[in-house]
Amino acid sequence: MTNTTLTPGKLAPPGRTRRERKAAELEARTRAAGDRLARISGRPAAQVLQDARATPHGLRQDDAELRLDRGGANVVAHDTGPRWYAQLAKAFWNPFIMILVALLAVMYVQWLQVADEEPFDPKIPIIGTMVLVSGLLRFWQEHRSAGAAAALRALVTTTTAVQRRADRNTDPATVEIPMDQVVVGDVVRLAAGDLVPADLRLLTAKDLMVSQAALSGESLPVAKADTRPHDYGQSMTTDPVEADNLCLMGTSVTSGTATGVVVATGAGTYFGSMAGSLVGERPETSFDTGVKKVSFLLIRFMLVMVPLVFAVNGFTKGDWNEAFMFAVAVAVGLTPEMLPMVVTTNLARGAVAMSKRKVVVKRLNAIQNLGAMDVLCTDKTGTLTEDRIVLDRYLDAHGREDAEVLEYAYLNSHFQTGLRNLMDRAVIDRVLEAEEVVVDARFTKVDEIPFDFARRRMSVVLSRNEVGRGEANRSEVSRGDLDGPASTEHILITKGAVEEVLALCTHMTDSGHRLELTRELRRRVTRTAEDNNRQGLRVLAVATRAFPAGRDAYTVADEDGLTLVGFLAFLDPPKADAAAALRALADKGVAVKVVTGDNELVAARVCADVGIDVGAVVTGAEVDALDDAELRTLVRATTVFAKTNPVQKARIVRALQAEGHTVGFLGDGINDAAALRDADVGISVDTAVDIAKESADIILLEKDLMVLEQGVEQGRTTFGNTIKYIKMTASSNFGNVFSVLVASAFIPFQPMLAIHLLVQNLAYDISQLATPWDRMDPEYLREPRTWDAKGIARFMLFIGPISSVFDITTFVVLWNVFGADSEASQTLFQSGWFVEGLLSQTLIVHMIRTRKVPFIGSRASAPVMVMTAVVMAFGLLLPFSPLAPALSMEALPMSYFPWLIAILLAYCALTQAVKTWYIRRFDAWL
Repeated sequence: MTNTTLTPGKLAPPGRTRRERKAAELEARTRAAGDRLARISGRPAAQVLQDARATPHGLRQDDAELRLDRGGANVVAHDTGPRWYAQLAKAFWNPFIMILVALLAVMYVQWLQVADEEPFDPKIPIIGTMVLVSGLLRFWQEHRSAGAAAALRALVTTTTAVQRRADRNTDPATVEIPMDQVVVGDVVRLAAGDLVPADLRLLTAKDLMVSQAALSGESLPVAKADTRPHDYGQSMTTDPVEADNLCLMGTSVTSGTATGVVVATGAGTYFGSMAGSLVGERPETSFDTGVKKVSFLLIRFMLVMVPLVFAVNGFTKGDWNEAFMFAVAVAVGLTPEMLPMVVTTNLARGAVAMSKRKVVVKRLNAIQNLGAMDVLCTDKTGTLTEDRIVLDRYLDAHGREDAEVLEYAYLNSHFQTGLRNLMDRAVIDRVLEAEEVVVDARFTKVDEIPFDFARRRMSVVLSRNEVGRGEANRSEVSRGDLDGPASTEHILITKGAVEEVLALCTHMTDSGHRLELTRELRRRVTRTAEDNNRQGLRVLAVATRAFPAGRDAYTVADEDGLTLVGFLAFLDPPKADAAAALRALADKGVAVKVVTGDNELVAARVCADVGIDVGAVVTGAEVDALDDAELRTLVRATTVFAKTNPVQKARIVRALQAEGHTVGFLGDGINDAAALRDADVGISVDTAVDIAKESADIILLEKDLMVLEQGVEQGRTTFGNTIKYIKMTASSNFGNVFSVLVASAFIPFQPMLAIHLLVQNLAYDISQLATPWDRMDPEYLREPRTWDAKGIARFMLFIGPISSVFDITTFVVLWNVFGADSEASQTLFQSGWFVEGLLSQTLIVHMIRTRKVPFIGSRASAPVMVMTAVVMAFGLLLPFSPLAPALSMEALPMSYFPWLIAILLAYCALTQAVKTWYIRRFDAWL
């Protein structure tokens, strides 16, 4: 039979998108690494050592150095971030900036043709300054955040213990070496607290517990196999994470000791197979797509309007050179040239505001994506839960709470001398600290039968000391049966896995009575344990046996004929504020989906405890069985995904995006990195593994959903102020150009000179510098907000021409009332329209910034009000200033201003009426 090798090309044939090819590459690499490790797990230890050309005593130093030279350092691929100059160039690579640069080039060439006759066009350095400030501001913020993120990257330890020999004739010695110098064939020694430096095949192990949460999402440490006399490998393993004789890079030892031979390093490890597919350019997010669509919308408007203005002016006036200059001015007028600066300032303000809430924003665009997010996928451990194990309940054999069960469990955990696991600590934490002193006075340990992974239980044997009765009564854990005669008997207390302990029990206690454990009672107590397991609790059994005093040594054979006392049930408890945070996110239109590597029972229990409507839990195996179309259907109705691997998590994110959602992903493990990268906004924490922090856009210094809820609000404020500027400016500019087009067709002179259009546009742009400091209505912040190019186009077409109605009214007034109807009086006409145009353009800011009635229902922030007043005063005074002659303007008669006030009031009234109709018709505004 021929084995078929899965390659990225087979998983994602040519013609698929780059994103699909990267996903297929990740799947192929991870599967290949997993299959290779599964085969290694199934081989005898001696065969694995032979394949690695190693011995149980470790490598010779010179051999290790040679292998390091040939195989390279033990590091995985990761994004180091661009060089500063590449990051600087990228800060300017923006569609809006490209439009402005193109216009700058045209304006400069145009000025060169008339340089001998005309002064230097002031618009050129002004627009150039806007481009520079926008790009440099973005570069500074992202470069600073990248530095902050780099400062967070630090491993718990940078060295590991290996066995090395100086030469063939010397004994092996344990030496500490940097993790990146570990090579295939090294024999690594592991102890509690160690990070696993590479993929290892275990050779020896004693009471080894390993935390694999970073790889699998499993909240509790998993047991690895103790040393066996004949290690022939594990035959039924397809997933290397589940193999009990493998320890994988990125995991950590919580208890016990072990030695293992390195079978893969760096990119060859299971972790490295994931990391290698996650470097390079990130997929486009909703922000990137939205900006592109809006940019091309504005370009299309320019491609239509600019040639039209050029043609109309050329044919009606006969001066094609002047018509070209005016068309270029119109192009500049149509372009919201402040947009890059407004967007970047908005995002930078958002980043600063979030930094005060202990959030590091690595990529500025992520702030807008956070506001647009309508689905948040999150892991369970540490986000919804406290990331610690607690004793939730202690029950008798019938499932009733019984303090005696806690008493025996406490004595077992307190007197054991081996490394206490998380559940032992949870039992001890449940009892008051004062009890420890009393227990030590009341009891003496006779012997201990240590835990091992074959028996999955441990026992202590105690005798009761002679103390006063009053002192005994002070202790909760010394009541009941334990208050028997001193030193006349020993009591063995066993705690361990339910199946193993129950198999040794012949009796049970029921309300203080010892009953024979009949077949029917055994079924009942088994059901009690299973019921708690189904609730997502980790259950242990507690049993006892009394022996006559006199012995001082006990063996495994004594763990027989036990009396079942009851059960202990443990869980990682939900955070106190998790439910409130989820409700706050739901109120803002963000649906939360839990995507965890933990099992479905635990996931369902925790989600139910924090108020999530669990429904049917879908496992990773079920996800694998679906094609992309079927998965898209499934993700619509599913809230909780369990037992998911990195590839499955990323597929779930992409399926949600294909359904039109803007997706955020919160994770901190190696198994979250692919999903973090594919999400519109990847969110991690400072305690996460390095690859998760590198893949994330935002790093939380506290793993807290309430911080995220505040970030969502900040993101929506940022986006709201950005879209406010685009809609105000684009519609206003479009109205101005439409007015120019109408005036050019019917008026025998230029209705406004190019310099007038540029100064008017510049003054309006200056007024918009305060936009990032504006506030948003609370109603706007309640829903996710995304870019909508069609909505912007519709807004321009409906709102823009309103100003044209009153521009034309101004034309009529100036023509008929003030006699500005010939080339001799064109300066009066142009000055009058300049003032009306600038004031209406500035006032429209307050009409458009809110769905409500301006100044009454919603008032702009103080900076916006001040800038509006300054620009309007500038517009009114300019025709009367010494600059007027240079700008071809003249003072307006005082009788013009009542007409101006009437036109502006009518403009505001009509705009409010159209706004009310528009909101009813399209159920949208900003």
